[in-house]
Amino acid sequence: MRTTTLGSNGPEVGVIGLGCMGMTWAYDPNGRDDTTSVEVLRSALDLGVTLIDTADIYGPYDNEELVGRALTPPYRERAVLATKVGLVPGTGGARVGNDGRPEHVRRAIDDSLRRLGTDHVDLYQLHRVDPEVPIEETWGALAEAVQAGKALRIGLSEVTVEQIKRAQAVHPVASVQSELSLWTRDPLAEVLPYTEEQGIAFLPYSPLGRGFLTGRFSSAAELPADDWRSTLPRFQAEALQANLALVEKVQQIAARTGATAAQVALAWVVGQGRYVVPIPGTKTPKYLADNAAAAELTLTAADLAELDALPAPVGGRY
Repeated sequence: MRTTTLGSNGPEVGVIGLGCMGMTWAYDPNGRDDTTSVEVLRSALDLGVTLIDTADIYGPYDNEELVGRALTPPYRERAVLATKVGLVPGTGGARVGNDGRPEHVRRAIDDSLRRLGTDHVDLYQLHRVDPEVPIEETWGALAEAVQAGKALRIGLSEVTVEQIKRAQAVHPVASVQSELSLWTRDPLAEVLPYTEEQGIAFLPYSPLGRGFLTGRFSSAAELPADDWRSTLPRFQAEALQANLALVEKVQQIAARTGATAAQVALAWVVGQGRYVVPIPGTKTPKYLADNAAAAELTLTAADLAELDALPAPVGGRY
């Protein structure tokens, strides 16, 4: 697989990474299989998919345990392992809450390392900024993890340029993770240009539009039972039908290039910057191989122009 680096000063990684959330959380709860997920994680490394992304909230907690079981030696040494902190199980019916208190970060890194079965992570990320805690305080606690050797570098997720700058004043920012795909382009306006300028890695999650851009779903009824996506605005019946126009264009380009729709969507994301490393999630070997092959797809200027001209999707992200 083609490689880049995790920002201007980071380690070499494949230009396609792997998001692990769906292996234990949110998507298709009846379609999960830990044995297959372990196979996917290990096969990813053989394909050059070396950036492995998890988080303590996924599950919660059991996603890190699964990744830890998969990345035993010698697999751990081949992976660039990333996890996240800052979201916690919600109360009063809320799915998640925020906790950016320094004391929480200090406890959480030790808990994550124990679950992952390692003495350090390559990238420790603030999952969301806690509006009740100054980012400088939370970021300072993440920086302590670097100083203690528990994390080699630290990153942010879903932040503004102003928040990145405030964190940079405390400790270097290695990466920024945000949603980016053909139907979520918000970071292209300010955040991605700033990360490129600063040599910060940009890690797009949901680069396949939560699976929608692959063409797998033509109606809301096709979503697996109890799948979290069924609650999202873009997957509601009328919005979904309108959004199929985006998929049709992606499929037209895929047919023209001999690729799959997923590969076209991922190739567009990879092409958005030098240090852009999308982390599509999957729990099946078939889709892992399909996603990895997107690294070898080169879209023409005409292809890119057609994709750039796609309309905004119908419905909000959440």
